[in-house]
Amino acid sequence: MASKRAAGAYVRLNITLPRATVGLLDRVTTKGNRSRFIDEAIRERVHSVGRARLRRELEQGYVARAARDRRTVEEWFPIDEEPWEPAKRARRGRT
Repeated sequence: MASKRAAGAYVRLNITLPRATVGLLDRVTTKGNRSRFIDEAIRERVHSVGRARLRRELEQGYVARAARDRRTVEEWFPIDEEPWEPAKRARRGRT
């Protein structure tokens, strides 16, 4: 019963690969483990592509919003500096 449920979680595919790719596959795994190796390789590649895409999208967002973010910082900088002014004056008086 358990093996029937496990078998339902898999789909048989018929794929075509170049001979050179099959040669590489056979160098790193046995024929009985090809499916597992291909599964792991696909998962790793998809993860890598997803991370690269996210990184690229974040970078594009940073660039697109850079001018707005800089204006915001410049607007708020004087307000943020006000509480520190007494401490700066006190430090200058000690030196």
